[in-house]
Order: sequence, then C-alpha cells, then structure tokens
Amino acid sequence: MKIQGTPVVPGVAYGPAVLAREEVPAAAIEAFASVTFPDAAAALSAYDDAAAAVADGFAAKAMSVSGAAAEVLAASAGLARDKGMRSLVRKQLNAGEQLLPSLQIAVEHFAGMFTQMGGLMAERVTDLRDIERRITARLVGVAEPGVPVPVDPSVLLAKDLAPSDTALLDPSLVLALVTGLGGPTSHTAIIARQLGIPCVVGATGAGRIADGTWVLVDGTTGLVVTGADPEESRTLAADDAVRRDAIAGWSGPAATADGVHVKLLANVADVPTAQTAAHAPVEGVGLFRTELSFLNRADEPSVEEQAAIYADVLAAFGQGRHVVARTLDAGSDKPIGFATHKGEENPALGVRGLRLSFDNPDLLDRQLDAIASASASSGVETWVMAPMVATVAEAGEFAAKVRERGLKPGVMIEVPSAALQAARMLEVVDFLSIGTNDLTQYTMAADRMATDLAHLTDAWQPAVLQLIAMTAAAGVTARKPVGVCGEAAADPLLACVLVGLGITSLSMAPAAVRPVGAQLGRVTMADCRRAAEAALAALDPEAARIAVRDALA
Repeated sequence: MKIQGTPVVPGVAYGPAVLAREEVPAAAIEAFASVTFPDAAAALSAYDDAAAAVADGFAAKAMSVSGAAAEVLAASAGLARDKGMRSLVRKQLNAGEQLLPSLQIAVEHFAGMFTQMGGLMAERVTDLRDIERRITARLVGVAEPGVPVPVDPSVLLAKDLAPSDTALLDPSLVLALVTGLGGPTSHTAIIARQLGIPCVVGATGAGRIADGTWVLVDGTTGLVVTGADPEESRTLAADDAVRRDAIAGWSGPAATADGVHVKLLANVADVPTAQTAAHAPVEGVGLFRTELSFLNRADEPSVEEQAAIYADVLAAFGQGRHVVARTLDAGSDKPIGFATHKGEENPALGVRGLRLSFDNPDLLDRQLDAIASASASSGVETWVMAPMVATVAEAGEFAAKVRERGLKPGVMIEVPSAALQAARMLEVVDFLSIGTNDLTQYTMAADRMATDLAHLTDAWQPAVLQLIAMTAAAGVTARKPVGVCGEAAADPLLACVLVGLGITSLSMAPAAVRPVGAQLGRVTMADCRRAAEAALAALDPEAARIAVRDALA
C-alpha cells in the first residue's frame, strides 16, 4: 500500500508502526456514568480538579522543553484553565446535565466557534479535543491518552497529534512521524522540524495501517509505503542515515557551490533555545519570538522584567552576530489576557500582532523600551520587526518608534497587501522578513489545519512563491535585506528556490540549519535560479517539488 501525504521534514525511515492511543477506554467512561454527585457544585469541583491537573501537566511539560514546543504547551495549559469553558460546563450542570456530557457540550461549543473563526484558531481544535480527552481520563480515573513510548525505534502513526504529544517525542525512538490529518504549517509539523524527525502529514489512509506493520516513510516526497521490500527499504534508510551523518558535520558559513554567501539564522523563543542556537552554525537570530514571556500572564511584565529576559537571549550570541526581535505577536491562536481583544468573530483576521498597539500604543512603547535596554546592556546588534503589518503607513509609524530608540526597523511580510507593496515598505524600513506560514494561509484563504486543504496551505504554491519573488525583487532593487523566517526556510529543497528568487537570509529551527546549509553548498547560484524558475512555472506544489528536484539533479 502506498499513501501520499504532504512532506514536512525530509529524511527516510523504515521501522515498525506504533499507533498513538487517542481515546479514553469506553469501559471506563461507561463505569463513570453510574457515578453520582450530591449537587452541581460537587460535580463542578470534580471538573475543576481534573482541569487543574491537566493544566499543571501541560505546564510541567512546558518547563522541560523550549522554543515552539514550550510555547504551544503553555498555550494548552491556558486553554485547559479557560474560564469560558468552565462557565459553560457549570451552566450545563446547573441545568441538570451529567458531568461528562456537560464537558462534551462545552468542548463542542468552542470547537465549533474556533472552526468558524478559521485561520490559526481552527488549529486549536486539535488542542481542545486533546484537553477534553485528558480531563475525561482524569475524571474516570485512567491514565491520560497519548503517545506510547516505543521499546524499539519505530514509526509513529496517528490520526492527529496534539502539540503536547509531539513536543515530548524522543528522536532516538521515533524514527518518523506520520499523521492522517494536519498541514505543513500546523503546530505538530513545526515541532517535528524543531526535533528533526522525518515527518509526513495529511497522509489520508494512514489509519488503516496496523500496529507493528513495517513502514517506509520518505519525508522528502511525502510517500508512506507498507509492503515494501525489506532489504531495499533498509538500504534506503541506511543511505539516508549516512547522508544525515555527513550533514551533521557541516559547520558553515553557508554559501552556494560557487561562493555566493547566504545568511543562515535561527528562530528562538527563550533563553534555552537561544543558548542551543548559539552553538549551531548560524550568523545570528532571524526570529526572536518575544511573546513567550507574555503567555499565561494575567498582567503585563514590566519594562525591567522584559529587558532582563531579552538581555539573556541577546547575550547568548555575543557581539558580532545580530538578533532580530519580533514585537508581541499575540491574538488569534495566542491569546494573552492583558492584551488580546475578547469576543472577536474572526481573530485570525482581527486585532493581532501590531494591531494590538492601535488602541494601546503604550504596550508597544514599553516593549520597544525593554528591547532597547537589553540591546544596550548586552552590546548585541538588535533589529526589531513588527508582525501583521498591512499598510505602508503602519510600517512608517513603527519604523519611527524603533529608530527613536537607536534600533534597526523592519516589518514582517505576512499579509498579501504588504507583499504587493514591498517596494514602498522598503522606503520606510531597513529590512523585510517573510513569514511564510501566515502569508500562505492568507494568500490561499485556507485554514492551516484543514487536511482537505493541505495542498493549499503549502509554501510551494506558485501564488505564494510569486509574492515571495515580488518581495525579494524589491529588496534587490532597494539594496536592503529580505529574509524568510517561516517554516519554508527549513525545507532544504525550497531553500534553493528562495535563494534563487533573491532572498538574502533564511531563519529556521537550529535542527534544520545543517541540512539547509549542506544543500546550498551542493548547488550553484545558477542552479538556484533555474530551480526558482521551475517552481514558479509549476501548476501545484507537488509538480513544483518534482520540477525543482529535476532542475537540481
């Protein structure tokens, strides 16, 4: 059997399938149905205890990881503690409903609301279902469902994985990851890239693979095969392991085979990820996600608190390497209590990112003060960019604030209007950074977690590449840097296309740096330009990948 999915993390693996346990045992749920509570208050108290235990579990996991994994786990902890969810459970209990049905009704309400909102909020439905299963397990007295720990190195198969499960995968035991649902920019895909585990998502039909079946996974082509010749499959996996070992020895700096320099940078979110990235062959940080220090805070951190956190991140890189800090990217799937607008009908298209400063300019001013203070105390060159910029006027106002503090201003290209006006944007800012995850989502009008639309939420889409090409060309004309800090930068094949389009820097999870650098070193700039032309001429992502592989062969 051959199943075609969407490739996320390149690599070839062959091993026995291990299936993720996704549901609470039906027998335990049936037994709990006979449990009675004295009144609605007692039932709500049981819910509170279970929800708190689940939230504490997420928080504890967040403390043991870093970067994107810590970010999504912290967000899941906040969702488990959500007062709106509790209020709806209480309402059902007061109306005479039993506890488990009350929880189910509350989850269905929010799942429907998130789905209707679309965009990044739709992605939270997976997290919400995970929380429901975990609270249910706590209530009925069984272990929380999740990913089993393989005894031997295995291929993990799942209908879908919550970030809480993906974040804790052990790359020494999980050879590859295959999910039936999800898209290339989902949280699961992002964390898989951070871990460096070969990954294929949107592999419809993977659920038909039985536990223990030997599976060949190609994270470059997105092909998942059962019944493949064992000897040939082991040879393919072994050859790929040799290739990856060779890549592990790549030490930078990045350049094409004919000596054209390409700046490779790291994406970081906190001090641990910054310290890890500092030891990678990178020339600095292309995306410092500053919002991690805001998550799960009921109140805004002071300027001094923020400055201390930022300074520690900057200090990890020392002088000689620069750090690009992104201002608060809150809203949509990353709600923050003191900043995010409540009750938005469609938060993915609402007040998020820079837009939070429109009616609360002091929030941005205080963060910029903190970044400036951290830059001064650490002595590290600091660039600052704003997310979700849609107009030249917004870019100009932001740039003025940044320059007042002696820092270098830029904006993220995530909204198609910003890409269309890239040349004018560069008249008021010093650099651009393309966030391909959101740019793809907004360009293609497709939810990132809609499996049926995974072919649309793919940065290989020619329309998305056209916008990237337009933005890069504006940078060449203005002689100003244009980078990519979205997940597309971590794809070695797509990296060649981006460089061929004129992108000057690529920022990614540290685990992706060596594969990208090694790939660029095998091709010339002329090869990259041919690859870019081939990708732009293709009609869809799969055709684009094939055309680029042929162009670089």
